[in-house]
Amino acid sequence: MNKALVILALGLSVSLTAGAQNIYRTTDAQGNVVFTDNPERGGEEVDLKPLTVVPGRSDERAGAPAMIDGGGNGNGGTASANPGQPFMPYDSFGILSPRQEETLPTGAAGNVQVTLGIQPDLREDHRVRLLVDGQVSQTAMHTDTFMLNNLARGEHVLQAELLDASGAVRHRTSPVTLYVQRASVNLPQNPNNPANN
Repeated sequence: MNKALVILALGLSVSLTAGAQNIYRTTDAQGNVVFTDNPERGGEEVDLKPLTVVPGRSDERAGAPAMIDGGGNGNGGTASANPGQPFMPYDSFGILSPRQEETLPTGAAGNVQVTLGIQPDLREDHRVRLLVDGQVSQTAMHTDTFMLNNLARGEHVLQAELLDASGAVRHRTSPVTLYVQRASVNLPQNPNNPANN
């Protein structure tokens, strides 16, 4: 109980110091240390070092909100960080193409280029890897473009992960759903249809 009281009092003293107030230390009848900003309660004044305040990126940009997740909206726009997401050192990080719920036609043979929107440019010590249906499709690379080949027919979910210099995942884009059309062996082939060739 005494330790909790002392910790609470210290927390109060630090927060009050940030407001440029004087803090006083006293001991009550039970021997508990009490911190207060009321000099009339007696006690000795506590000399606390000033707090160092470092402005965030949003403060440096004249109050502009910090934007970090490009999401899967297909336009590379930015959005606030999702709860539980780790720190993300970019203003935007999202999948630009393909767009959300885009359909890849039969003639594409399951091949698609995935383009990321990363602002500012990807740092030299950072890598990106692409996930298809929750599985890593390619090793992490220093790039903003991936090529997927021969995707199976049906629905696929794409996401990109940002890895730092140690290889730890720092951020993940919002998922983008892609529909792939492929010629079926169950459908009759029409030699006049170039999609079937």
